[in-house]
Amino acid sequence: MRPHVSWADLHEGPVGVWGVGVEGRATLRKLRSLGIAPEVVVDDHPPAEAVEGQPVVAAADGGTERLARCRYVVKSPGISRHGPEAQAVTAGGATLVGGLGLWLEDAAGERVACITGTKGKSTTASIAGALAEGLGSHAVVAGNIGLPPFDPEGPSDAECWIVETSSFQAADVSRSPEVVVVTSLAEDHLDWHGNLATYIDDKLSLCTQPGARVTVANGDDPALVARRDQLGPEVVWVRLPAEPPAWLAGLRLRGGHNIRNALLAQRALMELGVPGADDPDVLAAATSAFVGLPSRLQLLGSVDGVRFVDDGLATNVLPTLAALEAFRGERVALLLGGHDRGVDYGPLAAAVAAFTGDLLVLTLPDNGDRIGAVLRAGDLPPNVEVRAADDLDAAVAAAHPWARPDGVVLLSPAAPSFGRFRDYRDRSSAFRAAVARCGPVVPPPG
Repeated sequence: MRPHVSWADLHEGPVGVWGVGVEGRATLRKLRSLGIAPEVVVDDHPPAEAVEGQPVVAAADGGTERLARCRYVVKSPGISRHGPEAQAVTAGGATLVGGLGLWLEDAAGERVACITGTKGKSTTASIAGALAEGLGSHAVVAGNIGLPPFDPEGPSDAECWIVETSSFQAADVSRSPEVVVVTSLAEDHLDWHGNLATYIDDKLSLCTQPGARVTVANGDDPALVARRDQLGPEVVWVRLPAEPPAWLAGLRLRGGHNIRNALLAQRALMELGVPGADDPDVLAAATSAFVGLPSRLQLLGSVDGVRFVDDGLATNVLPTLAALEAFRGERVALLLGGHDRGVDYGPLAAAVAAFTGDLLVLTLPDNGDRIGAVLRAGDLPPNVEVRAADDLDAAVAAAHPWARPDGVVLLSPAAPSFGRFRDYRDRSSAFRAAVARCGPVVPPPG
């Protein structure tokens, strides 16, 4: 049983703050708004200057020991509660909590939809927020997109909250919102959770805490269907129809997975009671509010007839499988690789071997060699070639001439960007720069 702790309970302190990234800084602002001075602020790599007026102590310089002496420690999502440092902090008597979990304890749960999943949660959250606004309801999209919902600098007048929720954040939640959306389920983040079973338990726990009413789930995902008992008291299954509803045309989505994401978003709004969410004609007009996500199957433009597509948000295997499906039958140069989280690339190898167009796979450091070995271990058909590239620039330079005259260069790495880049945005920026070096870029239509 997870402890029920709200922001107001932190007055019982002392309180430590662990991590000074986006959520850590929002935590410090929230504590200041409550009149709570943290006992200690800790980070693995503290900046030299104060953060939000607070000095930051290195975890290795006694910071972990000081956290252990606090009553509550508000940790950033990236800090694994399963790791040895977290275990040491709780062994000292501290209670680890997360900002989203604290917020949900007091939030009006009937106005909140948390959207999670191994892939698709960012797109689904963005579509839900845009449709709600287009339907005339003030929605705030928060969590992994935008500001944390508890940040005092964010809006406070939302009619509904659409909260993209990672498995890291779900592990800190002790009260569910009334509506949870689960877009997909596959292997991911094993370095944080420790193993696949714990990853699944942590992620799906969002559906079953007190306050849960309904889970809107991808009914085409066998892994989710097999775990019905972990999806809460009521499940609404959403499946890809043979013919997409006409109102979806205005979203300009590519790929069946994105059509399903839009239907998941629509159903979430219906469960939240957003007026018009069940009316196809009203929805069709509302789609104009949607702008596609950067780095999610984003067409950057073309050079010499070759289209360049940024799918840099594909940080695990599942979204890369969906990206390949979206370009089935075309001539595609696929850029794969990044930080190695130890996930199984067997399903990707199967999809590569079954690809129906011409496919050049260019593998990138740091785990490109491992991905390449997995792909080559099978019997690759003659339409598929796998090469290693030294870096992203070299991969783009090799992909562009190969893809002429009318092919696609697709960055869909199936791995995070850590190590070589600050984050996926930095990697996507480097991709855009490499594309520009190929020649004059013709912008996408519209």
